[in-house]
Amino acid sequence: MSRGPDAATLLERRLRIAAEAAGVAATVGESDWTRWASATFVGARHRVPIGGSGVAFDAWVAALAEAELPLRGHLVADVAVVARSGDRVVVEVLTVEER
Repeated sequence: MSRGPDAATLLERRLRIAAEAAGVAATVGESDWTRWASATFVGARHRVPIGGSGVAFDAWVAALAEAELPLRGHLVADVAVVARSGDRVVVEVLTVEER
């Protein structure tokens, strides 16, 4: 029985959908992720490259920390821009598996 897409795939899709809904031309790359766990939670820390330019792109990226990014079977616990170079940003996202 298939469990469906993993959190990284769902996150990449959700970011593309969020950019499109905001009318922003953004290129979401493949995330690099590592497992993450605490005493009570299990999840992953994702680093996602996103390319784009212009005022709308900058505003969308700035608003990502507060954006609703629903992922089936996972909660988005934190979003932060961790790097910026020219027309590319790297966003770090912490996802937690729902149980």
